[in-house]
Amino acid sequence: MITPEHVDITNTEFNLFKDFIYEQAGIRITVNKKIFLLSRLSKRLRHYSVESFKEFFDLMIASGPGGEQQLVIDLLTTNETYFFREPKHFEFLANEIIPNRDKIKSFNVWSAASSSGQEAYSVAMLLDDKLKNNLWEIFGSDINLTVLQQAMQGLYPQDRIQTIPTDYLHKYCYKGIGEYEGKLLIDQRLINKVKFSYVNLILPLNDVGVFDLILLRNILIYFDSETKRNIIKKIVSRLKPGGYLFIGHAESIKEFSQGLILVTPSIYRKI
Repeated sequence: MITPEHVDITNTEFNLFKDFIYEQAGIRITVNKKIFLLSRLSKRLRHYSVESFKEFFDLMIASGPGGEQQLVIDLLTTNETYFFREPKHFEFLANEIIPNRDKIKSFNVWSAASSSGQEAYSVAMLLDDKLKNNLWEIFGSDINLTVLQQAMQGLYPQDRIQTIPTDYLHKYCYKGIGEYEGKLLIDQRLINKVKFSYVNLILPLNDVGVFDLILLRNILIYFDSETKRNIIKKIVSRLKPGGYLFIGHAESIKEFSQGLILVTPSIYRKI
């Protein structure tokens, strides 16, 4: 039986997967992520009873797009997220954007790297509370199909509730019982209002729509400059004039911000 401690990955094998994830998702995996890659993919070697990462790579490529290739993408993409992450963004949305929106049109939001959905549902709670109507829609997307399935269910571990405001926790969340003990379920009304779909940001966006607010937070750090430039250009094309773009507090798009003005750190508005 192959176990992680009994298999190693050579530099040549590491480069195969590094190039694959860059070509497929635009994500740069540096050499200091070698242990991360090994730990994430060792289970697939055991699954197929192959004895080297080269054998598994060849098997993965031979399987064609989707299937094992998509599973490797899922395993190698980072999906750290939680409810109401970066509170200042939600304060700005509540205090600056919502009061000044066009009140007779639907307010449309795109969570463009939504992971398992906590970001999209956080926005949904705020919009439902502040707008007091159904004139809003949220679209959540990701390249990782595994986390998108969780997002569609709206079901999370109970220990993820700490960052949800108490009044929103009582209003929009249900505590699981029986087989769902230890789980948190988002209110079905919100689940019905948030649509999730697969989107690869390095590919043509096709008809994802246009939005008043796009959240592209804590993902740009994984791209090189040219990939980042291309993604931002496509994202800006999907913003309505006067619409807002939120990025992560630790990220910068200063050199790629054509068509945008900086409102406050990590928040841009389309000219």
